[in-house]
Amino acid sequence: MPFAWCGGVQQPAPLSALGHPTTACHAGIDVGAFQPARTEFDVTTLRAGEPTTATAPDRACRPILTSRPQIPQPAGPGVPPQTRRILMLSWEYPPVLVGGLGRHVHALSVALAAAGHEVTVVTRHADGAPLEEYADGVRILRAAEDPVTFPLATSSLLAWTMAFNHTLTRAALRATESASYDVIHAHDWLVAHTAMTLRDHLDIPLVSTIHATEAGRHQGWLPEEMNRTIHGVEHWLAGESNRVVVCSGYMRDEVNALFGVPTSRVDVVPNGVEPHRWRVPTSAVASARSRFATDGPLVTFAGRLVYEKGVQHLLAGLPRLRERHPGLRAVIVGDGPYKSALESEVHRLGLGGTVSMPGFLGGTDLPAVMAASDCFAVPSIYEPFGMVALEGAAAGAPLAVASTGGLAEIVEPGVTGMTFAPQDPDGLTEAVHALLSDRERARALARRARLMVHERYGWTAIAQRTADAYGAAIAKAPAFTAEHAARRMAEGRSPLRIAEGNLLAAAGLR
Repeated sequence: MPFAWCGGVQQPAPLSALGHPTTACHAGIDVGAFQPARTEFDVTTLRAGEPTTATAPDRACRPILTSRPQIPQPAGPGVPPQTRRILMLSWEYPPVLVGGLGRHVHALSVALAAAGHEVTVVTRHADGAPLEEYADGVRILRAAEDPVTFPLATSSLLAWTMAFNHTLTRAALRATESASYDVIHAHDWLVAHTAMTLRDHLDIPLVSTIHATEAGRHQGWLPEEMNRTIHGVEHWLAGESNRVVVCSGYMRDEVNALFGVPTSRVDVVPNGVEPHRWRVPTSAVASARSRFATDGPLVTFAGRLVYEKGVQHLLAGLPRLRERHPGLRAVIVGDGPYKSALESEVHRLGLGGTVSMPGFLGGTDLPAVMAASDCFAVPSIYEPFGMVALEGAAAGAPLAVASTGGLAEIVEPGVTGMTFAPQDPDGLTEAVHALLSDRERARALARRARLMVHERYGWTAIAQRTADAYGAAIAKAPAFTAEHAARRMAEGRSPLRIAEGNLLAAAGLR
């Protein structure tokens, strides 16, 4: 049973003491959440997805226009901005939302279009969605599955990915029949083969965003053959890209160490958040408080329920927090392949009356729960960026986060939140206790964190920084091509050799 480890715990040992799962449920995507779904983070009505719920079968295969393509406005004083024609590749895009990648690509594409760039997104089809449409200023082409389908499951993940890339490539080539492009932008390993085919066919620069790495998701290990194959595809994509975009300084170091991409070719562009989407009426906050809390404090978590999110360490700290703060309640928002294991741990620790696990919360429910919280905890073991911390801050929640990956770059201890070492339930307990013990200080930290989100993480600025990466890729394309060709002639095309042992430890990143 491929999900046996992720779906439950065989022995009644504390989850915080268990080793990392070695199944494919962490092989780059959530194998327990393959089907298109709105996630717990989807607090907006994404217009690109609106037609999908009522689209008749005969309409689904015809192009429709849901909003007019945006026309660049005349430039103000100074040099007019350089606009780009961008061919974006992503395995998820509304209404296909499995994790955070689809939301990122949607927000980035819309922001780029609003800045005057021409953006075409080629992505995976979903039942009922049109194969082609314009929405939010973005042209969207969706690649339908071929009649001979491969199950999207652990045992057939690589076969599914290759079949998906075949249909994705054909859809992208269809886009090039009616438009020309300056740059290809690929998101993660699942679109690597299409990206490489288009780069060679169109002879234009390739920019890739590495949102996370397979080795990183396993804390440096590649336990199975499939994990090693995915790592190899990531290595190939990063090495062949003119520019590599990552979301944090930590990820820049990881890409450099794991794939040998020089830092001069890596652009750090953080993920963004729309702060106004996370502000909800006080009545919604009061309702959430009434639903999940009593007279005691409320601690919350939101995210995919997978091992690397570290919820097991939050659960391990709750008994002591409950002793210090009578009436404490905790809410674990989200779903995923690790849920049943976490439910077992709640039962083992006797936390049934303390912990609520409501699953996904949509609409205003999630920001309302965050805003109602006395502490929003992010106990991740591996977190390339930490988008959920920004969302919690935008909602006004005091933050307690693990000092790992991108989270360590977002939250400044004692200034915009509290931090603790990853996989340290005792440190987590003390950080949460510090917020619950001093409500005035906690709210001051929350106010500074909300201001930080407004100042640093708006999508307009992020789109501009991404456009700068496109400009660098285009400007340096001749030199990159020449260097690449010279290296190929000197070294040939030798197979990738993956070292044994922990790759991150060997690189000094653990």
